Amino acid sequence: MQDFRDQRDADETSRTGWGVTSLRDLTPEVFAKIGMPNIVYVKEVLAGELESELGAELDLPADTKLYAVHAANGERMAVVDSRAGAFAGATQYNLQPVSVH
Repeated sequence: MQDFRDQRDADETSRTGWGVTSLRDLTPEVFAKIGMPNIVYVKEVLAGELESELGAELDLPADTKLYAVHAANGERMAVVDSRAGAFAGATQYNLQPVSVH
């Protein structure tokens, strides 16, 4: 009886493909990797929000709208000056861009 139960648990664990029986049991780390490496997120940001990270590299008024491209794990990959440019750049590298609000 024990062997059958162990096999059933193993079958259920593999059902999602991510080592859990329910998607609610995914850790944040595993969840972030699900979309990797194909999905990127495009988010509008203001230049002022990036000033602390980019400092002198960013010579723009603080209210300038920019578009940050992030990997599924949250790592920023790029900052560009237009939404269309962010989507085009992602597509050029065979990535699937998704807007984040």
